[in-house]
Amino acid sequence: MRVGTGESAVVLLRAAPRRASSIWTRAYLRLLLYGDTTCALLACVCVLGARLLGGAFIPWVEYLLGFGLVAGWPMALAMGGAYRQRANGEGTEEFKAVFNGGVGLMATVAIMAYATQTAIARSFVMAMLPLALAATLGFRFRMRKRLHRRRAVGDYMRQVIAVGHRESIIDLVIQFRRQPYHGMRVVGACLPPDHDLDADLDGVPVLGTFGDVARVAERERADAVAVLACPELDGAALRRLAWSLETARTDLFVAPALLDVAGPRISIRPVAGMPLLHVEHPEFDGTKQLVKTVFDRLVAALALLLLALPLLGIALLIRLTSPGPAFFHQTRVGKGGTEFRLVKFRTMVADAERLKGALLDSNDFDGVLFKMRNDPRITAVGAFLRKYSVDELPQLLNVLRGEMSLVGPRPPLPREVAEYGTDVRRRLVVKPGMTGLWQVSGRSDLTWEESVRLDLRYVENWSLILDLQILWKTWSVVTRGEGAY
Repeated sequence: MRVGTGESAVVLLRAAPRRASSIWTRAYLRLLLYGDTTCALLACVCVLGARLLGGAFIPWVEYLLGFGLVAGWPMALAMGGAYRQRANGEGTEEFKAVFNGGVGLMATVAIMAYATQTAIARSFVMAMLPLALAATLGFRFRMRKRLHRRRAVGDYMRQVIAVGHRESIIDLVIQFRRQPYHGMRVVGACLPPDHDLDADLDGVPVLGTFGDVARVAERERADAVAVLACPELDGAALRRLAWSLETARTDLFVAPALLDVAGPRISIRPVAGMPLLHVEHPEFDGTKQLVKTVFDRLVAALALLLLALPLLGIALLIRLTSPGPAFFHQTRVGKGGTEFRLVKFRTMVADAERLKGALLDSNDFDGVLFKMRNDPRITAVGAFLRKYSVDELPQLLNVLRGEMSLVGPRPPLPREVAEYGTDVRRRLVVKPGMTGLWQVSGRSDLTWEESVRLDLRYVENWSLILDLQILWKTWSVVTRGEGAY
């Protein structure tokens, strides 16, 4: 039983061998195998070639060792889990498996060389294997991007039968459609017996009830069954469902009732013969928070130093093309409900706040936020700055002052906070950020509920690694200019 680490936050129950979901899966794994081996071969050739060009004599045993490491490279990656189907396209998990396999092989070769006092292995440990690891990580990154592009147009998807109540299934369908890179497509649903089987589930057909799950999965040739949290399916019912899916080798996923908590906070602990889900408390203070604060301020200071001249040029451009100041200051709510003055480049006409009242009926955002796709108050320069999030760069000053973080929930207005419910106020336990899950998952194209869910997910699962991943994704999102208005 193993906790999943993906965005869907599910638990894989069945330990039986997984089948290949389709012909493409086996072909994709073969391509990864060939590519990884090629990366190791190129690294070996580069190291041996460099030594030959340097005039060194290479005994035949070193050639044998080098090409032996090339043959052992994919085996080491396989031992690290780099060829598991569930890791395909999942980014961190895939890269971690490649890294663990590569480092494991390096450590093995180094220990054997030390134990046997073999000097010839040093060039391979110090040069070839690190080069092979870097090349393989680069190759896997390109393959992951290629896989995501194919999934975005509907290819390379796994067929899923969703089991649960109507609202939770619709939410799952929306999430999978919004994030197709996970490779999951809901092709049918099974509802409780007392529910309307003709219900509209956002285009997904209702194919049966809870008692029909195994039959429906076999008939539809589904790759997996996703059971969402519902009281009707207790432990005994889930166990029987897992047994019924074994013959067809259909995967069973179960979403825990505790949503938006994943990663290092969750572990499985067997207690009294029962596998219990252990959830650790999030860390909002202490050493990790100190590291985050130091990281934020150092990066903000360096960015302001490097961007000083471009920021000055943008400020002059705003002043020359529109009456009013170059910067826009607004009161926002930070950690613990403390208010601060947020600074941005001005992207609207000078009296934009006064004109807002006449535009409230045109709000394109279904929540406490006010957003318009074609806001008439935005200037021509401001539209460009908003599209690529350049208007938010002055917030580096807020980060330097400790009022904001580089990554965190969106900084809300006081009037928005006044309308928050108990759950939404959870966003205020951490500093707001210049970017966050909300920014890299759709920006203004998200609904209010989706943006809140993403902010809460960040709060519950914060880590420095997650911050680095979001910062990395932010670059590609803002350069495409998607979802910004």
